[in-house]
Amino acid sequence: MKNVTKLVLVFVLAGISFTGCKNTEADKKETTETTDTTTEAKSEIADKTSVVLNANLATEAELNTLGLSAETVAQILEQRPFVNMEDLDALITNVDKEALYKNVFVPFNLNTTEEANFKMIPGVGEKMAHEFEEYRPYTSVKQFKREIGKYVDDAEVERYLNYIFVPVELNTASEEDIKALPGVGNKMAHEFEEYKPYSSLAQFRKEIGKYVDDKELKRLERFVYLSEK
Repeated sequence: MKNVTKLVLVFVLAGISFTGCKNTEADKKETTETTDTTTEAKSEIADKTSVVLNANLATEAELNTLGLSAETVAQILEQRPFVNMEDLDALITNVDKEALYKNVFVPFNLNTTEEANFKMIPGVGEKMAHEFEEYRPYTSVKQFKREIGKYVDDAEVERYLNYIFVPVELNTASEEDIKALPGVGNKMAHEFEEYKPYSSLAQFRKEIGKYVDDKELKRLERFVYLSEK
């Protein structure tokens, strides 16, 4: 009888141990799945907010990482600055453009780009291209973020900022608006401010031309305008 009792106890303890192991394994699996899900979510956000190279500013080394031929890279370096994305698009051949434009682009002027051309932006279809055009004229990037933020999440709005710009009125734009222009940092934004008020674009070229070469000056000029008096 004692032997039978001992045997029963052994089976009970073994059962408890086995159940504990199963629960532990289940907990580990659940933890792993949660971690994987979190990692995937973070990766998705990172993809949305990753920086897109500006074709007018990218170095030769950066362009060489995009899978372009040496000839195409040389043509980009020779022909830039591109006044608009259409000029770059005409140069690109024999590649998956949608995949390429996830990594390099020439930002569109939100106020002048044809609606159909907005569809060159990866992930932008007819509906979103229409929304981009619907809220013209844009006076600031803030306005764009507010209006387009009605349709997509913050991460997607931030991704769009790699592909667009809002031109600024030289004498009234805030420093924040100027710094929102592609490739314009604190130092250059300060120089823009320094020479206000501007009486003409010729004055802008003269003053800003003290700090950059002719190619960069041409690139910067497409971002600004002066209101008629």
